[in-house]
Amino acid sequence: MEGKRPLSLLAAAPLASALLVSATLLGGCGASGSAPSRREIIDSRDQYDPRSLDPALSTDVPTGRAVGYVFDGLTRFEADASVQPALAERWDVSPDGSQYTFHLRRGVKFHDGTPFTAHNVVSSWKRALNPATKSGAAQFLFPIKGAREFNAGKSPALEGVVARDDSTLIVTLTEPLAIFTKMLAMPVAAVVPEQIPPNFGEHPIGTGPWKLVEWKHDDYLLFSRNEAYYSGPPKTDTLRARIIAEPSTGVAEFESGNVDILQIPETEARDWQEDESRSPLLMSVPALQLIYIGINTTRGPLTDARVRQAINYAVDVNQIIERLISGRGTHAAGVIPPALPGYDSTRKGYPYDPAKAKQLLAAAGHPNGIDIELWTSTRPIFLRIAETIQAYLAQVGIRAKIVQRESAAARGAARKGETDMILKDWYADYPDAEGFLFPLLSSTSKGAGGNVSFYSNPKFDSLVVAARREIDESKRNALYKQADSVAFVDAPMLFLYFYNDLYAVQPWLKGFRPPVIFNGQRWTTVSIDSVRK
Repeated sequence: MEGKRPLSLLAAAPLASALLVSATLLGGCGASGSAPSRREIIDSRDQYDPRSLDPALSTDVPTGRAVGYVFDGLTRFEADASVQPALAERWDVSPDGSQYTFHLRRGVKFHDGTPFTAHNVVSSWKRALNPATKSGAAQFLFPIKGAREFNAGKSPALEGVVARDDSTLIVTLTEPLAIFTKMLAMPVAAVVPEQIPPNFGEHPIGTGPWKLVEWKHDDYLLFSRNEAYYSGPPKTDTLRARIIAEPSTGVAEFESGNVDILQIPETEARDWQEDESRSPLLMSVPALQLIYIGINTTRGPLTDARVRQAINYAVDVNQIIERLISGRGTHAAGVIPPALPGYDSTRKGYPYDPAKAKQLLAAAGHPNGIDIELWTSTRPIFLRIAETIQAYLAQVGIRAKIVQRESAAARGAARKGETDMILKDWYADYPDAEGFLFPLLSSTSKGAGGNVSFYSNPKFDSLVVAARREIDESKRNALYKQADSVAFVDAPMLFLYFYNDLYAVQPWLKGFRPPVIFNGQRWTTVSIDSVRK
């Protein structure tokens, strides 16, 4: 997902380890004073209103979070991004990986008392795929046989989904896809009633752990716990998701004890980390976010891998991480984040080596350097990064003209292949290496699909396709590593860094784990220690 934060058979042990280490190092109880007497958790992470609470319309993070409170899918994400059963108690996979049989929970009811059955899953997915719904996330259901045709209006039926009985659902895929259960934990796959009431996006009815009580737009959403939730009700009575647009306001509210969790603004991270009274409240978790510069491999001198490698050698990425984002990043040595299986810890990022950069440029026939355009959005941090990179490139003879445009305009130009280089970020839609490799670098994803480098390498493509079909996790991760290594050498981008989220957590909040994926924290096991002093 570009430019915004969305949206078990497949374990995520490395992810869990990374989360545990970060939380252990930074977590603690540092604030003095009494805990609040309220039995309400107050979250302050959202800076803008959800688009809607209709799962089919979920394409942004605030919407995706809220949908996760009210609704369930067949699977769900834990805070460490591992996939867990939800409305499906378990599932079986055919030997060739193309068919899933989901065994659903019995006795589950929607908030209005209507029983949940397999038929609700069929109608929910058909509704999300129906072109009249205008879902911006229907593509997550495209692996299902017949889903593309149904979405395009070419077929009246969704042939790949069959409710064998009330508690058994059979799903047939177009081809094997090992990460299918991860896609089912996305908001668009959540289950809704067969009969959708009017104004459903404002008055949602799900099976989830929380019920919407009130939505005061641009201010807060208030949820009460679902006493009949299948795994037991949440530990607190209510959950309030506050909408706080200004980061400084969020900081003030946290310091006043009016919110329980705060996502630390980039510009304030260093102050918090160096403050003895506030640093014990911090928890860090590796975000599934890559910051990079897409290099269009089809334009002029950038078609030569040696030129693209020179660009990587010319920039001191570690200094950018330290000076511009307060150390909240890991130097990228490919597109797979350190938190995900498939990451190769033995491969290091391109070192800062201006002499090597000049050698490569000369070998490519450009001893006097080259002239290029470096596009960026209007985000202040992106402009600072672009200007810093411009200065580094100038030192080796690469004369980069910065072109600054509003985000949508810059994104559109890159997708049309009109940019030499563009500074971008990419958030994982789902926690798997495929969610970086395939959209960012596959030849089938060129342009609008996410591959603004217009990179094409048959070896890379074949490795990614094989990984998508490989059910064995260890073999799949090995394929991911190989694919990432191939692209790293080809240098279709300037590999910058993977971002780390930093949270401040009130000392009275018990059971909170910072989520790696946006909908991985549903607040069901979190409580307030009201006796803490």
